[in-house]
Amino acid sequence: MPTAARLVVAILLAALGWILSELIRPLMPDGTDFGSFNYINALLGVFVGWVTMGSRAGRGTVPGINNGLTGVMVLFFWGFAVHSSYSMFSLAMKNRYDGPLEAFTSIFLIASEFAVKIATAPVTVTAVVGAVVAGLLTEVAAKHWR
Repeated sequence: MPTAARLVVAILLAALGWILSELIRPLMPDGTDFGSFNYINALLGVFVGWVTMGSRAGRGTVPGINNGLTGVMVLFFWGFAVHSSYSMFSLAMKNRYDGPLEAFTSIFLIASEFAVKIATAPVTVTAVVGAVVAGLLTEVAAKHWR
């Protein structure tokens, strides 16, 4: 059911996804083709905000902060899943794998390599602060617009 809290958190996580994408770009190797990287992460932010965080809005301040932290962790999870699957698919089209099981397991290897590359202080601090702000603003929206 559409609510103001769902709309607010979807917009906030889309913006946070975009900001985090901009922080992640310089951490990747030179010559990396990002394509729709920012747009994909913003779209993931909309879906995660609407489904995960929006459904849990309106429970109070501390649960709101926890909701924000959970939402950002889910955003990272889906970001890793989508981007590492895309990278695996690109490598699979170049016949880099001997079979489907090797291709599937490489998704986790690629995701872990991405995680190590982006585990920096600016990305982490921005994610945590953005999570707390998104969680609190979602609670404000849930409280004021029922």
